[in-house]
Amino acid sequence: MTDSIERLYRAVLAARDLDPARSRTAKLMQQGTAKMAKKLAEEAIEVAIDAVGGDAQAVVRESADLIYNLAVLWAELDVQPEDVWREMERRELMLGIAEKLPKSPVKVAKAAPGRVVGRPIVAAESRTIRKRH
Repeated sequence: MTDSIERLYRAVLAARDLDPARSRTAKLMQQGTAKMAKKLAEEAIEVAIDAVGGDAQAVVRESADLIYNLAVLWAELDVQPEDVWREMERRELMLGIAEKLPKSPVKVAKAAPGRVVGRPIVAAESRTIRKRH
C-alpha cells in the first residue's frame, strides 16, 4: 500500500510544474495551500457522508480522492510519505499499534504501560484547548 501512495506522491511532484490548463494537479497547486486544504476537507466529508449512508463503493472512490488530495498537500508542504511512515512507526513503538495518540500524557501511560520509549510526552501548555464544534 505504501508503494502506491509513494508512486502517487511522485506523480504529484512531477505534475506540479505542468500546464494548469491540462493538469488538475498543477491547477490545484497553483491555487495555493488554502485551496488544497479545502479540497482535502471536502473529500474527507464526502467519505464520512458515504460511510454513514452505508455506501462502501462510494467510500472506496472518495477515499482515493482523499488520498490524492492529501498527497497534493504533502507535496506543497514538502512532507514526504516517509515522514508519515516514521511517525506511524513511532506511535506503534509507543502504543503497540499505529493508532492516533491520546491528547493527554496520562492516557498515553494508561494505553501503553511500560511501552513509552524515550522522553515522555508532555503538554505544551497547562490549559485545556477546546475544539470548536
